[in-house]
Amino acid sequence: MVRVSDTVEQALITPRYLAGGGDPGWITVPLHRAAGWSYGHDPLMPRVLLTSPDQLIQLRLDPDPDDPGWWTIRHARTADHPGWTATFEARTPVEIIATFTDALTDPSGPPTAAPDPCAPLRDAGWHTPPHLGGLASPDNIAHVWRIGGRDLWSIETAVIQDPTIWRAVFTGTTPLHLIAAVTQSLADRTPIPRDPSRIPGLARDRMTVHTHHLPAPDIAFALERRVSTLAARHRPATTAPPPPHGPSPRRTR
Repeated sequence: MVRVSDTVEQALITPRYLAGGGDPGWITVPLHRAAGWSYGHDPLMPRVLLTSPDQLIQLRLDPDPDDPGWWTIRHARTADHPGWTATFEARTPVEIIATFTDALTDPSGPPTAAPDPCAPLRDAGWHTPPHLGGLASPDNIAHVWRIGGRDLWSIETAVIQDPTIWRAVFTGTTPLHLIAAVTQSLADRTPIPRDPSRIPGLARDRMTVHTHHLPAPDIAFALERRVSTLAARHRPATTAPPPPHGPSPRRTR
């Protein structure tokens, strides 16, 4: 039982793209409980399979050390749009992936005008590094490219002394508002909370970590609040009841 007076130490990590993978339930639980995605995976296998209510989209979480794309989201081809695929490697923070799935399941649908995924990065001071193209974060750790010849979008975080930390790849037919949701999260300077015992070792010297004691209920019920907020998007808007009728007019002779 969590008492209101209890506190939990949390590490707040910036830049957020170095925070490490985090809890997969931050993505899978809201998809199932708030957006109605069904699961059909074998409970004896480590992989997770979730399918959208219209059966057009599948999320696959497959912790295979020989497959860099632990997270794979595929949308089947329809009469109105070609199919597309998005992959995220294991160390991609779940908070960043969640911006993609939250936008994907938003019942209001995509914006009328397709956004420019690079706009939030430029606004946050990302620059074009010499001889590399694309856009790089101010610390030169994260890079975003659009690869025209292969019609792909690619995001990569890496530092010179370490291998690539994580990579995300979107096929060129991936809706731009979904990619823009991810780049907006990359540009966000809000730190990501992690258990202090699970701070990633890679690029440890390139991140800033502040520890705080937060109320235990804030940590314990964070996922429940997230599910409730996302579920509210799918509920029909309630309308105010009509005003009561006044007394019927009296008939006169």
